[in-house]
Amino acid sequence: MLMIAVCKNNILSILTPKFQSFLPQFQYPCFLLRFFSLSLHPTHLNSHLIDAVDSFNYMLHMHNTPPILKFNQILGSIVKMKHYPIAISLFKRFEPVGIIPDFFTLNILLNCYCHLDQMHYAFSVLAKILKLGYEPNTITFNTLINGLCLSGDVKKALQFHDTVIGHGFQLDSFAYGSLIKGLCKIGQTEAAIQLLRKIESKVIELDVVMYNIIIDSLCKCKLVTEALDLYSEMVVRGISPSILTYTSVMYALCILGRLKEATDLLSDMVMKNIDPNIYTFNTLVAAFFKEGRVKEAKSLLAVMIKGGVKPDVYTYSIIIKGLCNNGRLESAKEVFSHFFVKGYNPNAWLCNAMIKGLCKEHLFDEALALKSTMDHSGCSPDAAAITSQIIISALLENNENEKAERLHREMIARGLLSG
Repeated sequence: MLMIAVCKNNILSILTPKFQSFLPQFQYPCFLLRFFSLSLHPTHLNSHLIDAVDSFNYMLHMHNTPPILKFNQILGSIVKMKHYPIAISLFKRFEPVGIIPDFFTLNILLNCYCHLDQMHYAFSVLAKILKLGYEPNTITFNTLINGLCLSGDVKKALQFHDTVIGHGFQLDSFAYGSLIKGLCKIGQTEAAIQLLRKIESKVIELDVVMYNIIIDSLCKCKLVTEALDLYSEMVVRGISPSILTYTSVMYALCILGRLKEATDLLSDMVMKNIDPNIYTFNTLVAAFFKEGRVKEAKSLLAVMIKGGVKPDVYTYSIIIKGLCNNGRLESAKEVFSHFFVKGYNPNAWLCNAMIKGLCKEHLFDEALALKSTMDHSGCSPDAAAITSQIIISALLENNENEKAERLHREMIARGLLSG
């Protein structure tokens, strides 16, 4: 049973020893005064949102006010649409008409603040929950832990976890998944693995989401052997890999040049009725081009298109870069032209891949012409600076110092490069 001490003088009176260190210290009801000011004019909203807001306002002004459950349903639907500020603004309308929020309403509000990186106010909602005599549940704690992790305060999330567990509350796989993801996000992959090991001794069942987060993080950190070991452990435990697992492990294998195993995984996916996506194919195609196996890369692209997976801009960048690096500039040009014929708008990534290929073959005038086209198409300053640096470096490497100096001066004049 929670101990709630009520103090005088309107001071926020939630001094429950269990959560005191996490609760904000200011006067109640100040947390209600910090809301997002926004217009609910229909021009700002989509049709589903307009309907939800209209229903909320209609219910709010009914002679016989509907039960709070009905309001919760509307607020929940708005939160599912990720319109957190609007949900908070609507919640603000309860107090003037005397509607008292219940535990579920407050959990919805707490969730909104967490997604908006307003953790101080999220914990003030926890204080409100305690003040009203409600006992927080797993959803409450999960939401707060996830919010702290999303805001980058993983240390406090771990401390809050310890406080919750230390006082006999239980957390589920969602909370641990949030902690693992938070640790990986700040580069603490080893700590994430240690947490995974701790979970094994609890009643929490390890799942594919937890493994995916760590495997993906290990791969991004180039800790390939560790990623593959964790994948093997997952399979031994009888946890079925997902599309994300397969793609991450394929990436790891490709880094090591073990393309045979990577393509075997692709076959395994298909046999298990898991459809490869564009990220899966892009990973493998890039690896084949990198190894100089152009024929296999093209075959894989054919399989991808036949399977109904549409190439994206990154796919075209991979193809152009791969062809250029393997001495097939003319083929790369054809692919680049085909991209325009298809009606796509090339981005800086794609154009830079082509420019690098042109510079590699000393076709600097063509590279500069393409850069000019990028400039006139509204290319961002950052992208223009990167493109210019690519060309300047290539010009200097080939003793085209005059052209390099001229381009450098141009970029300085435009404020894209420093002197």
